[in-house]
Amino acid sequence: MNNMIILPILIPFLMGAILILFPKKTRIQQIISGLTSISLLIVSIYLAVHVYQQGITVLELGNWQAPFGIVLVADLFSMMMVILSSIIGLVCLFYSFQTLSTKRQKAYFYPFYFFLLTGVNGAFLTGDLFNLFVFFEVMLISSYILIVIGGTKYQLRESFKYVVMNVFASILFLIGVAYIYSVTGTLNLADLAVKVALLEQTGVLNVIAVIFLVVFAMKGGLFPLYFWLPRSYYGPPAAIAALFGALLTKVGIYAIMRTFTLVFVHDPGFTHTLILILAGLTMIFGVLGAVSQFDFKRILTYHIISQVGYMVMGLGIFTPLAIAGAIYYIAHHIIVKAALFLFAGAAQKITGTTDLKQMGGLLKTHPLLAWLFFISAISLAGIPPLSGFFSKFALILAAFLQENYIIAGVALIVGLLTLFSMMKIFLYAFWGEQKHNAEQAKISINRLLIPIIPLVALTIGLGLLAEPIFQFSLQVAEQILDPTIYIDSVLKE
Repeated sequence: MNNMIILPILIPFLMGAILILFPKKTRIQQIISGLTSISLLIVSIYLAVHVYQQGITVLELGNWQAPFGIVLVADLFSMMMVILSSIIGLVCLFYSFQTLSTKRQKAYFYPFYFFLLTGVNGAFLTGDLFNLFVFFEVMLISSYILIVIGGTKYQLRESFKYVVMNVFASILFLIGVAYIYSVTGTLNLADLAVKVALLEQTGVLNVIAVIFLVVFAMKGGLFPLYFWLPRSYYGPPAAIAALFGALLTKVGIYAIMRTFTLVFVHDPGFTHTLILILAGLTMIFGVLGAVSQFDFKRILTYHIISQVGYMVMGLGIFTPLAIAGAIYYIAHHIIVKAALFLFAGAAQKITGTTDLKQMGGLLKTHPLLAWLFFISAISLAGIPPLSGFFSKFALILAAFLQENYIIAGVALIVGLLTLFSMMKIFLYAFWGEQKHNAEQAKISINRLLIPIIPLVALTIGLGLLAEPIFQFSLQVAEQILDPTIYIDSVLKE
């Protein structure tokens, strides 16, 4: 059974390699890609059920015992993330079948789509820092290609900042890896947790922790290192923007949560207070960017920034309730953000623009699109009984219980501004006077909505089933807040 842990990495990698052989045969690529995505989701769910029932599962590649060999580790947190990435990968893929130009599909879109999922799943499952770096690079190189190949000159220009920023982050990542290896003599995450706990060099460890925090903050879009994100995610087609917005920043957030609950727990008074400050500033500047925009997709890209602030807010508070709220929020945001970007693509297909001042009246001509968007929008804003409310409620309650009133106030204000900006989209694009012509009004997008409806159903379900979902989130939080469970599973001590 342990050998199956590699399947969420191996399946997309092998299929990506096979798809390179059919670059011009889009129909064959679509059939292979669709079957692969469905298989990946089934395997991910099966593995998650096994981990939930049997506990943390470890695969030692090549039978090299940890910490000397490469290990893959599947716990509740990592498998939850793998399932979410498989869901988003499946939805965005079927949406891309209907929306991507033939030129882009023939430009090796499908192979690099699966290579990106390989990197994402590998980052979730790896048990050591160096392979985390490797999977980050697989993911980022694939994302560069998905942004640029088959795109416009605008995308090429804006993606330059994305490339430069992430190359710098990768260099800094290697510096951090070298630094921590020189201090501890290991890169295995479980072994690092043991070695760091024995060290008394708090100052050196704080420097290393800040290096990794900066690296993951760049990749996760935290303040003040988010400036590359809005324009980079604005240019690609909706299917690619949804995939990026839902998953790529979450890999950075996952890395922060994993390392700062397992390895860097030596001085939470410094490290986690710093994370809490960054969370507040990220929420504020992200939502102000969203409020100031009058473009459908730009508002959504700025909300990626503000919403990751909520996730690291839970880590900064560093209690089981706060961590559970952050985990709940990650699941909620991945689902809702993908849906919103896909709705933006559907609206653009009808009106030919994402400029809110040139849009209007979609509620009259496409009511199903309008109301499905409305549900997703108020879920993002945190209106009950949808998933956004319960995840934010847990975070704000945890802040009040720890007497962190400032961050609680920031979270509440940002929630109100999020609601304002999402209602601005609804009023301008859907509720207002019809500005698209009769021919555009006849455009049918029902087939486009089919892949999105499951995401809307999931955000409703995550809200209506809030109690069991939150109990599961608490279980995940308790597992990652007790490093000995992870350490004993990997090192078998």
